[in-house]
Amino acid sequence: MAPDRDRPESLADLLGGRRGGWDATVAPVAFGAGWLIGGGSVWYGVIAALVCGVAVAGWRLRRGDRPGSVLVGLLAVCLAALVVLRTGRASDFFLLQLVSNAASALAWLVSIVLRWPLLGVVVGTLLGQRGRWRRDPDLLRAYRRGSWVWVCQYAIRLAVFLPLYAADQVVALVAARVVLTWPLVAACVAVSWWVIRRTLPPGHPGLRHPAERVVTGP
Repeated sequence: MAPDRDRPESLADLLGGRRGGWDATVAPVAFGAGWLIGGGSVWYGVIAALVCGVAVAGWRLRRGDRPGSVLVGLLAVCLAALVVLRTGRASDFFLLQLVSNAASALAWLVSIVLRWPLLGVVVGTLLGQRGRWRRDPDLLRAYRRGSWVWVCQYAIRLAVFLPLYAADQVVALVAARVVLTWPLVAACVAVSWWVIRRTLPPGHPGLRHPAERVVTGP
């Protein structure tokens, strides 16, 4: 059934809010469990993480996820394992995530400054709009404000992970990874959607129907 023009499209619906997430925490939890069972051996942790990473990849393929997305997830686990084996420090399993969150926060921030907010890019791509959403000043403004919520998401993760990583708190890093993965993403989607709806003026046709007006600026 086609979306109702009088009802704004939900970000949770567009971004697949019910399907992502918890599987991304399986490998880190497995690493932490293997590390503990092995008496602090990174080899036990790496083997457990790789086995679970392959199992999750197979499950995702079976449920119909895109192979490219599955490969990226499995590659991230493999890279984290290589880093740990190289350094011998268990907390380095989370180093790649720290770098990724820092890079993501910077990318979202730059996109807002350049008036190409990544929230708009992602949603516009999913809706097949290309850059048409940028010609709607109200929608562009809403996406820019909503993108700030995603910047804050990455900043929260860094604020939690960096002290734990510096203190070499492996178990706490595992717990933080679980709490700050899907629950935080779900909260981020909900809050950014609330920001978008508060920003769009009454009567706006919604995300699927950007108004064709020229926006000045880069």
